[in-house]
Amino acid sequence: VIMDTQSQPKTILEAKNVSKSFGGPLVLKNVDFQIRPGRVTALIGENGAGKSTLMKILSGVYSDYSGEVWFDGKPITFDNPKHAKETGISIILQELNVLPNLTIAENIFLGREPENRWGFIDRPKLNQDSKQYLQKLNLSVSPDTKVSTLKVAQQQLVEIAGALSYDAKVLIMDEPTSALSDQESGLLFEIIREYKNRGGAVVYISHKLEELFKVSDEIVVMRDGKIVDSGETQSFTRDRIIRGMVGKETGKDFKKAEATIGSEVFRVEDFELELKRTTGNCVLRNINFTIHKGEVVGIFGLMGAGRTELLEGLFGAFPKESSGKIFVEEVERQIHSVQKAIAAGLALVPEDRKTQGIIPGMSITKNLTLASSVNESQGVFVKEKEERATTKKFIDRLGIVTTSPEMQISKLSGGNQQKVVISKWLNTSPKVLFLDEPTRGIDVNAKSEVYELINELAAEGKGILLVSSELPEILTLSDRILVLANGTITANLLREEATKEKIMHVAIPST
Repeated sequence: VIMDTQSQPKTILEAKNVSKSFGGPLVLKNVDFQIRPGRVTALIGENGAGKSTLMKILSGVYSDYSGEVWFDGKPITFDNPKHAKETGISIILQELNVLPNLTIAENIFLGREPENRWGFIDRPKLNQDSKQYLQKLNLSVSPDTKVSTLKVAQQQLVEIAGALSYDAKVLIMDEPTSALSDQESGLLFEIIREYKNRGGAVVYISHKLEELFKVSDEIVVMRDGKIVDSGETQSFTRDRIIRGMVGKETGKDFKKAEATIGSEVFRVEDFELELKRTTGNCVLRNINFTIHKGEVVGIFGLMGAGRTELLEGLFGAFPKESSGKIFVEEVERQIHSVQKAIAAGLALVPEDRKTQGIIPGMSITKNLTLASSVNESQGVFVKEKEERATTKKFIDRLGIVTTSPEMQISKLSGGNQQKVVISKWLNTSPKVLFLDEPTRGIDVNAKSEVYELINELAAEGKGILLVSSELPEILTLSDRILVLANGTITANLLREEATKEKIMHVAIPST
């Protein structure tokens, strides 16, 4: 049972002077953050501002950081999330963490199931204990129902039930309504209000500003690993939040080459996509845009806007779930598979290099020549001599640092692996190059080399569609910027008219 608010300390959970890096620059810089009982603290910031990293420290996911975490007035170090949960801190991530093949009750009390005197799980007690948490959440489903049969919103409520079953004093929610309908979101807000009225503390992360104003007592804004603004919710306006998120424009070292825009090379008309997934559905509607030769078109959207799904859909990854027309050099192409996309002159450098971009156990040469073999006629293998010559050409052109083309690709640095992935797709001689987060996880030098390469490819007349969650990167590299929000394009801005503030205004869903 949660204590009465009056008897609780002013702060239940606190980060004091916390910093964190993952081997490179600091992603959190001397952060002080307080969570109070009986209050909802909304945390907001751009993608990569450090929100999730801070929450993972406070919930025991990361234990290597500098600074201190205090709980209930005393310093504490959580060894792991289980330790944090047992202390009273539960985190519900955007990616659901339920086990679909187990029942609701088994998920709620996972690893803590009541036992009978023979040492077996006491199922009647397990179901009875679970029922009280389901009733609190208005989830009228039998506790022995398999989670896989539930809707996403119901699965999320099961996660919340699990958190409450630990007698959580602090509940951290990361984009909790991303997969919920308005009605389900309304129910969630009621649950949050009831929980805080009983003295619970909530950290609520969302890009939906209207939700923050509706559900929170105070707002904290993060940017570049620091807290830049905080205060009572009623003292904030939408403009004040956006100003805090984007900060001031900074000077850019990289100089984008003057674009020579040619004829249309790619056009999409009335593209729609509907993906149903346990981690949250993705719906894209009424997508229309063009790309010209030599043009870099940037796509910006906040987490969950559907940027990656858009690129993958246009690249033929979801033929059954998508519809619309695609034209390459003004000729309509039926792109019902990745192979057809490659044959049409499209190439996609994927967001997740490690799982989608490379085959770690294979050599640089094999990785680099993999995609181009799709265009080879059936039964004909590319000769090893040609493969080696191709690999050497790209090693020289992109400055890939390696002792041998036969080296296993997993032994290269992240930046050099990314250059191999880009080379693999350039080797298909594409007319249009889709780049999904091309500089994620690579160092500053490799990043500037990728920028220069994008310049060169545009100068050669290729059409480039660039997705990046880094707003400065989008503003630096793009000739034109499309903003994705609420499953559709909410703005089409020319380079000279685009500002951080303008983009963020249309990127944050207004409802």
